[in-house]
Order: sequence, then C-alpha cells, then structure tokens
Amino acid sequence: MQAIILAAGMAKRLRPLTDTTPKCLLKAGGKTLLEMTIENILANGITSFVMVTGYRENMIKEHIAEKFPGLDITYLTNSDYENNNNSYSLWMTRGMIKGESILLDSDILFDSRIISRLLEHNEADCLAVKCEHPLGEEEIKVIIDSANKIEHIGKQLDPAASFGESIGIERFSFDFFSKLSEILDRKISKENNVNEFYEASFQELYDLGNAMFAVDVSEYKCMEIDTPADLERAQEEVKGIQHIK
Repeated sequence: MQAIILAAGMAKRLRPLTDTTPKCLLKAGGKTLLEMTIENILANGITSFVMVTGYRENMIKEHIAEKFPGLDITYLTNSDYENNNNSYSLWMTRGMIKGESILLDSDILFDSRIISRLLEHNEADCLAVKCEHPLGEEEIKVIIDSANKIEHIGKQLDPAASFGESIGIERFSFDFFSKLSEILDRKISKENNVNEFYEASFQELYDLGNAMFAVDVSEYKCMEIDTPADLERAQEEVKGIQHIK
C-alpha cells in the first residue's frame, strides 16, 4: 500500500499566510497539517509515500526530513504548479504506483480513523464522504445509488440531491488507478487539459462502468483548510481529533 500526497499548489486564498509558507506547513494545535497527515498514514500501517510538490518545495522536504528521518518517500516536482491543477499532479504519479494506494490532498485536518475506515471497507475503490453538514457550491459533492456506489461527483451537482461532500481522501485498487492514469494521460498529454480537478476523471471512470463507493465518515472530525478563517477554526477543531500522535 502506498500513500500519494498532493502538495504543489500556492494556496492563494490563504495569503498572506502562504506568501512565505506552503499551505501544508501551516500549523493547527502546534503541528503542521503535513506532519499530522503523515502521522495518520503511518498510524494505519502505510509506510511508503509518493509526494508531489511545487511551491516552496524545499521547505516541505526539509520539514519531512526533520520530523520523519528515514521516511520511505519519493518526491515528484510539479514545476508548472502556477498553471495547472491537482489532476496534473496526480497524473505525475502514474509511473510510481505499484499496487493499492490511498490519495490525500495535503490541506486536510482529519482523524486518522478516516483512513482506517477506508482500509476496512469491503470495496477497494472508495472515498471518504462527510454527510452531516449543509452543502453549497464550493464543496465536491457525490450522488450515490442504493448500494452507496457513486454515480456522480463534482462541484456542480445539486446539493439537495447529493449524499455529502468528498473530503479529498480516496483508496484505489491498482486496476482502478491504472485506468485513472490512462484517462489523465489522454487529457494532459493529448488534450493539454491541465486545469481540471481530478474528480472529473473519476466521473469519466464511473461513466464507463467502473465502481467506486462512498464511505460515510461523518462521525470523525475533518476539515479542509482553504482560508484564514478555516485555519483559525482548525485551532479549535484539532482538540477534538483523535488518534493523532
């Protein structure tokens, strides 16, 4: 099992906090978001990492070397991070994944049991969903069938018809990831479509009959950090999050 962490972006909505610091190195409760993310992954027995960096990547590498010396991690540099989106960063990992994997955005404050829930799920291809809060236009939403199989994913979905919000933590079988890589390669290499969210490629796989399932993790705390107000709220939220060493 490998963990993919995407951490290339500039996080412009968090300026001026990110003028000199990558978003994943901002702190909540005395630890960086990235430090907590890696701890949560390690706590679930996953020890091999692939990380895509870009903006101020040397700071990220130095931080990991200090906090996790000897960590089995491969870095990939998204040098054009200002002009592409997370689908491009994910595409970059396509030659590095050798089996099952989990994918995480690097800007999430979350309970480690969310990863546990995905790993325990009887379907290898699944993603974590929060269902207890009102949805709007900003969230990546999912619509599911009666068996929790995802039919649609994206920001544009009707909140009233949606099951919940995808929080940016996914588990893939090697077969699913391989098919996803083929779609990303076509879009980026042949169509020069570098500015999509990777969920658009998930949707293409669903439309082709590939199943992915929603796992309700609402009982566990998690939040995405997009704005200074989010980071301020995270200082309180982190106190209620368990299983962070």
